[in-house]
Order: sequence, then C-alpha cells, then structure tokens
Amino acid sequence: MNAASELNHEEVLRVKLEVLRVEHRDLDEAIAAMHARGGGDELAMKRLKRRKLSLKDQIARIEDELMPDIIA
Repeated sequence: MNAASELNHEEVLRVKLEVLRVEHRDLDEAIAAMHARGGGDELAMKRLKRRKLSLKDQIARIEDELMPDIIA
C-alpha cells in the first residue's frame, strides 16, 4: 500500500513537472516576442523573466526529488 501511494506521488510530480516545463517554454517564447518587437514594457518584461526564473527553480526541485543523488 505504501508503494502505491509513493507511485501516485511520483506520477503527480511528473505531471506537474511537465506543466511547469510547458509554462517555462511559453514564457521564453513570450519574452523573445517582446524583445523582437523592441522596447516594450520593461516592467512586464522583468515580471516575465522573474516568473520564468521561479519556474526554473521549481522544475529543478521536482527533478531533484524525482532523481535523488546516488552516493558512490
């Protein structure tokens, strides 16, 4: 029973990881589009970049939880 709940937790993490990766990729495209248009709203650009960095940190935490370090 414990293994089943652990598997369920892992599946949830994997789904969340994919959602975060998609959002990160979308933000990257939005930032690139704003940059290509030139100028733009600097405050909006900073907010997008800050959100993208936050997503990157969340992604790293989940990846670390899913793939723990193996001590040799």
